[in-house]
Amino acid sequence: MKGFGAFSIRLMFLALSMTATVIGQTNPSGSSLAPEAIHVAQQSDNAPADSDRPKPQQRNPRYKLQPDDGLVISFPLSPEFDQPSHCVQTTNCSVQVQPDGYIDVEGAGSVYVQGLTVPEVVEALKKAYAGVLHDPIIHVDLVEFQRPFFLVSGQVGKPGQYDLRHDTTVSEAIAIAGGFAPTAKTQVFLYRRVSDSTAEVKELKLKDILHGKNVNEDVHLRPGDMIFVPEKAITKFRKYVPYSVGFGAYPSIPTL
Repeated sequence: MKGFGAFSIRLMFLALSMTATVIGQTNPSGSSLAPEAIHVAQQSDNAPADSDRPKPQQRNPRYKLQPDDGLVISFPLSPEFDQPSHCVQTTNCSVQVQPDGYIDVEGAGSVYVQGLTVPEVVEALKKAYAGVLHDPIIHVDLVEFQRPFFLVSGQVGKPGQYDLRHDTTVSEAIAIAGGFAPTAKTQVFLYRRVSDSTAEVKELKLKDILHGKNVNEDVHLRPGDMIFVPEKAITKFRKYVPYSVGFGAYPSIPTL
C-alpha cells in the first residue's frame, strides 16, 4: 500500500508537469484564450476596414480637373517637350482638357486626367513618358479652371449664378443676389450636393437671423450650393382672386 501511494503521488506530479508544459507551449503569453481565438483576434485587428463604412471628408481637398480646364506642362531638363510649345494670341496658351477627359501630349499620346489633382496628373504624365524619358522631371500648372460659384433662385432681385470669391453665408448670398423680393418668404432652402446622385436640403429661417437671433445658424456656402427663396402663400393666392381686397373695395362681377 505504501508503494502504491508513492506511485500515485509521482503520477499526479507527472500529470501536473505535463499539463503545465502543454499550457506553456500553446499559450506562452499567459492569456486564457485558446490559440485559435488568439489567431482570430490578431486577424480581426489587422483586417481591412469595411468598404461600406463612411469615410471622413478631407479637410482641404485639392481641385480635381474638369473638361475645358487648361494646363501648362513644362520639362526643365527636356524643354523640347514643353506644352504648349508656343502661344498665339488667337488661341489659348494652355493644354485643354477635352470633353472626354483626355489631354494630348507631345510624344506620349493621350492621357486621361479628368478627376485627377495636379500632383496626380504629374504622376500620370511620368508613367506616360516612361518609354521616352528616363525619370523625367515634370511641372504642371493649372492656368484655367472652373471658378467656385453658388446659385440663387426664386424670389430675389437678381437670380443667377455668382462667383464664390470669399467666405460667404446664405444671408450674404441673398444680399449679393439683390435681396428679397416683396413676394419672398424669409424661410429659404439650401441645396448642397453630397455625391453625384444625392443632395441634402436644409431649411433656414432667415427672419430670425436678420433680426439678430440664432446668427450661428447662418450657414457658410460651399462651391456649387444653391439657395431657393420661395414665394409667399398670400402672393400665390392673389393671383387667382378675381377682385382686389382692401378698404372700400368691392368684388368685380364679370358681365355676361
